[in-house]
Amino acid sequence: MPLSRQTLIRTLDRYGRECRPFFFLIGFDEELWKVQPLDELPDSIRYSIGGEEVHDHPLGIRSMEAPDYTKYRRKFDRVIEEIRRGNTYLFNLTLPTPIEPDASLEEIYEMANARYRLLYRGRFVSFSPESFVTIRGRRISTFPMKGTIDASIPDAVAKILSDPKELAEHTMIVDLLRNDLNTVASEVALQRFRYVEKIRAGEKELLQVSSEISGLLPGDWRERLGEILLSLLPAGSVTGTPKKKTVEIIKEIEGYERGFFTGVWGIFDGENLDSAVLIRYIEKNEDGYLFKSGGGITLDSDPRQEYEELLRKVYIP
Repeated sequence: MPLSRQTLIRTLDRYGRECRPFFFLIGFDEELWKVQPLDELPDSIRYSIGGEEVHDHPLGIRSMEAPDYTKYRRKFDRVIEEIRRGNTYLFNLTLPTPIEPDASLEEIYEMANARYRLLYRGRFVSFSPESFVTIRGRRISTFPMKGTIDASIPDAVAKILSDPKELAEHTMIVDLLRNDLNTVASEVALQRFRYVEKIRAGEKELLQVSSEISGLLPGDWRERLGEILLSLLPAGSVTGTPKKKTVEIIKEIEGYERGFFTGVWGIFDGENLDSAVLIRYIEKNEDGYLFKSGGGITLDSDPRQEYEELLRKVYIP
C-alpha cells in the first residue's frame, strides 16, 4: 500500500528541521518513495553526485527491441489532438525499450559517466545529467533541460539554438519552472537561458540545452522542506504544461507505469540540498531490462524526429 503524500512531507520536514543528513527518492506519481538518514543507508542504495568523470569503458547495449513506430505514432497523434484541444501545450511522451546490456546494473553504476548516478536495490540504475533543484544557503536553483542534438552534426549548436520548435519547447518549460519557483521562493529570476553542455552518449556525444532559474527561500526553509519539494513535483521538464492536466493525459496515453522513472532523488547534507531528475534510466524486472526514455512534444513536432530522439537516449555513457 503506497504511503501517503502527507507522511512523505512530514518525514522530509522532520529531518530538515533536525538538520539531519538524509537520502530521498520520489517516484513520478509520488506514491513510491524512500527517505532515509544517510547514516542508516543500506549498501544496496549507492549514489554519486558531482562533476562528470570522463573515462573510457567497454560497457554498452548488446541489443535493443525498438518500440514499434506505428504504435508510437498513434500515441504521438493522440498527444497532438490534446494539444489542439488546448488541454496541453507541451507534453513529455515516454516509452520503455527492452534492452540487453552487456553488464549488470552494478557494473553500469560503477562505470557510467554522469553527473548524478544512483543504483537502487538492484532494481534500477540512473545516470542522469539533469539536476532537479539545488539549495545553497537560502538560494534555490533549478536547471530545466530541453533540447538534444548529436554533437557530430555540422554546426550542431547553431542548429539546435535556431530551431523554432526547440526554442518554443524550452521557453515553455522555463516559464513553467519559473512559475513553480515563485510558489516557494522570492526574487525568482532567470540566470542563464539556453546554454549548451556536451554529454557522453555511449560512443557518441550529445549536446544538451539547459537554463538556470533561481530564487530565495524563507529563512525557515529546512523546517518546510517537504512542502517545498512536493510543491515542485513532478519535474516540469519530464511532464509538460499545464502540469496537472498533462499528468492526467500522460497516464491515459502512455499505457505503462513510469514508477521511479522521471521522479527525483537527492541528498540533504544537513545544510544544503542537491537533487536530480531520474532520467537515463535502466530498470530490471522478471522479464529482463527496460530502458525508459522520451522527449517533449509540441504542436510543431515531427513524429519521426521525436521517435528517433527517444531512441538516441537509449545508451550507457
